Amino acid sequence: MRHRGFQSVGTLLTLLVSVLLVTPIPATGGDVQDDLKARRARLMERLGGDTLFVAFSAPLQVYSRDVEYEYRQDSNLWYLAGTDQEETILVLMPGNSARREILFISEPNPRREHWNGHLLTKSEARALTGIDTVYYTTEFEPFVTALMNGQPFDTPRQAVATDFDAYLAAVGRGQARVSLLFGRRPAPSAELPAIYEFARRMRDRFVGATMVDATPLVEGLRQVKTPYEQQVLRRSLEISSDAHRAGMQAAVPGAYEYEVEAAIERAYLANGAMSPGYPSIVGSGPNATVLHYNKSSRQMQAGDLLLVDAAANYKGLTGDITRTYPVSGRFTDAQKDIYGVVLDAQASGMRAVRAGGYPADVEQAVASAVRDGLLRLGLITDASGDQFRVWYTHGVCHFIGMDVHDAGDYKRPFEPGVAFVIEPGVYIREAALEMLPDTPENRAFIAAVRPTA
Repeated sequence: MRHRGFQSVGTLLTLLVSVLLVTPIPATGGDVQDDLKARRARLMERLGGDTLFVAFSAPLQVYSRDVEYEYRQDSNLWYLAGTDQEETILVLMPGNSARREILFISEPNPRREHWNGHLLTKSEARALTGIDTVYYTTEFEPFVTALMNGQPFDTPRQAVATDFDAYLAAVGRGQARVSLLFGRRPAPSAELPAIYEFARRMRDRFVGATMVDATPLVEGLRQVKTPYEQQVLRRSLEISSDAHRAGMQAAVPGAYEYEVEAAIERAYLANGAMSPGYPSIVGSGPNATVLHYNKSSRQMQAGDLLLVDAAANYKGLTGDITRTYPVSGRFTDAQKDIYGVVLDAQASGMRAVRAGGYPADVEQAVASAVRDGLLRLGLITDASGDQFRVWYTHGVCHFIGMDVHDAGDYKRPFEPGVAFVIEPGVYIREAALEMLPDTPENRAFIAAVRPTA
């Protein structure tokens, strides 16, 4: 079967958010402090008693000159401490007999708060995070220096303090570990992130201390959502779903893409989600086949498809919802056919999900359905190879949570509490054919699938 008007036919159908709901303990009153404490406790079980774990808040980012971007906390710190305040440091010391959790925050400053807003007091930080021991950020360096010199911090000289004995003994043996969140490794020619510079300074000054990457431990915990997180994520997706419906009401011929985006993001705020979970993508007509289109500037026309990829950040958690629909309110036959292929592929992916299975199982099930559907429509001539990837250009399964592409190990089996999406997309665009190498096989393929006048 052939299709006319390739540039007007571009569709992506997304989301199944699959939070596997076999978690044995239901979410109760939403006590975030208890959940934060439990997250930190699980991490400390994995760190070991000779470890000093340190997590830093994200730095401020300059938008232009003396204007900064809206602040976004580092996801791992947010996951463990629940605060979005900048200049915050979390320390965990699993071997301590007391003061196992320590938070460092900026000292309240009336002049600074006049310009930038309220800073947490120590009592407010305790209440927010559930961490009892709170110091100011200016005390962090003396704290680390004292420990690495075999001395307890914040203890009178004559007093007997045993809180830090396990770690101080490890320092004395030359076996102390400093556990940091290094994240993704930079390229050899790339500038080193600040955490690498901190690690280098620690190694240079404190002989015998070993630097350890805690990123896999923290991200492994983040991969399985707690009952509290599942409750918040469901609400986040409810808000996002309502926002998509508001956007649909604004999508009419003659309106602009930015009007749809504004309707969506207004619905977030109206329902208590204070920001998008990621930059919204609202693309009509030819823009619907641009994966990360971000201009939202085109005037929509009758006959266009509109692709909307948007979700809210609610209490730090975001889903990922993409929908494609006709601006005029009705699909053409060609648009409907391709939409059906994507919908069938998503259903195939859903059927492939099971506890103990893998994301690769979902990817294979979806790809097989897309191949069959495109062959049926005459958009490929061979379903046995990768010809279908001319129109099918990205994977379908990724985790969601604190980040839209959340932390997780794709080689780890699915288990109760994992949250992810299944988002197949088929993008029919003339440029995809023009980019193919000029070979006899490709010329035959193009002649077979290109629409005729």
